[in-house]
Amino acid sequence: MSHTEAAPGSSLSASRRSRELAEAADGRVVDVLVVGLGATGAGAALDAAARGLDVVAVDAHDLAFGTSRWSSKLIHGGLRYLASAQFDVAHESAVERGVLMTRTAPHLVSAQPFVLPLTPLVSRAQASLAWAGFRAGDMLRLAARTPRGVLPAPRRLSATEARHLAPGVRAAGLRGGLLSWDGKVTDDARLVTALARTAAARGARVLTRVRVLELTGSGARVRDELTGEEGEIRARAVMNAAGVWAGGLVDGIRVRPSRGTHLVLRSERLGALPAGLHVPIPGETNRFVLVLPQGDGRVYVGLTDEPVDGGIPDVPEVPETDIGFLLDVLGSVLDVPVTREEVVGAFAGLRPLLDASEAEVSPGAAPRTSDISRRHAVLTSPDGVTTVVGGKLTTYRRMAEDAVDAASAARGLRAAPSPTAALPLVGAASPARLRALSAPPDLVRRYGTEAPAVLELAARDPRLAEPVLPGHPVTRAELRWAVRHEGALDESDLLDRRTRVGLVPEDRAEALAAAREALRETASLRP
Repeated sequence: MSHTEAAPGSSLSASRRSRELAEAADGRVVDVLVVGLGATGAGAALDAAARGLDVVAVDAHDLAFGTSRWSSKLIHGGLRYLASAQFDVAHESAVERGVLMTRTAPHLVSAQPFVLPLTPLVSRAQASLAWAGFRAGDMLRLAARTPRGVLPAPRRLSATEARHLAPGVRAAGLRGGLLSWDGKVTDDARLVTALARTAAARGARVLTRVRVLELTGSGARVRDELTGEEGEIRARAVMNAAGVWAGGLVDGIRVRPSRGTHLVLRSERLGALPAGLHVPIPGETNRFVLVLPQGDGRVYVGLTDEPVDGGIPDVPEVPETDIGFLLDVLGSVLDVPVTREEVVGAFAGLRPLLDASEAEVSPGAAPRTSDISRRHAVLTSPDGVTTVVGGKLTTYRRMAEDAVDAASAARGLRAAPSPTAALPLVGAASPARLRALSAPPDLVRRYGTEAPAVLELAARDPRLAEPVLPGHPVTRAELRWAVRHEGALDESDLLDRRTRVGLVPEDRAEALAAAREALRETASLRP
């Protein structure tokens, strides 16, 4: 691959979308239709295409439009599931974390240190329980065969060490800390983009802005949201990977959405943070608010886990009660508490948890969604639609594999075994090769082996080397790359998903002109 090119066959563009949508709706019968292009749907499209199946994948909006862009940006090793005796889920999570970190996406997923400050609010019994949990988490790493060099061992910290890694923590009464490690994804939406592009390189037709109006076991009636034209996509097998919206496409699917909320702060507010923070929630034994430095001038603080009643919006709102709760818990460990005015952005995501209330909760009781199983399920409707629900970002690959297995068996497709546990995503390479690339490390963490090609755009046109707004690491070259190769069709695709500028409304407004310019200039370059 040339330094000025994208991975062969992986480029998603407006022209490719138009051509492949026309092909998909021309009356032919494809092997697999996937509905939904979050992590699970994009993963299913990749899994099916990698097995040699003819695949069409559609989404009413954009790549990672729904839940997959609102995660904690963590690739969890399964520790939290040990406490509720979900040993199979814990092991599966640790295995899938290792797959991402060592084989499929080491450019996007890396080790993240966390400090649990031992403040006066953390009793010695609680500290002992947390330490036992971190040691158990390290055993999960070992069982998953993830190398120690990828995920270091947990250890105890002195008060001085804890303050060095978490300088904003209140010194009074601090008796030390506990250091642990987990996986962190640079950007969840970029992970989905890499999945979709890797699927496209394997021949899948990846079509955004295509809404399913009616879904059956033999295909779907669809509408092109850009033109309003309707058509039909026929398929031998149909997979519903629409997440929290899955029940709107197939009768009998019961999902209990759970809202997770994160605040966005400026990094300078909390000072240099070499590590993230686990902040214990008062009155809880196994729940923490997480403080997650992003390396782009921002810090995320989350999460709550609250049930959601009523309709499911396209973009969830953040309740003020969630913001107040997170600020209160964060303030319990800081020298100077963060005020509401210092919150520059916030986002909420809805997790598609299985509604297991009848089995897990006594009659009349409403389950707290943090207690609902994170197991995924693959269900086949009477007319043959295969739906995959539940799970979490970390295990998207296993969910996709199971869904393709089930759909293939139900519809009699001849598919090879899944190769995705060893299939590198676009941009992936060994750590040694990534370090040797001629590109800034922060660019490599977002684009992997394609970082030099993004950099080359700026070398050709110095204007593209400019940041989209002062002090932000995203450049105009990245916006142009997103339109040319990552399927971005409008300003929201660019600012809210291919980059995360839009998480801060003030930054989004300032970068809007750059996004419009990238769309206009890239369109003028098309043949």
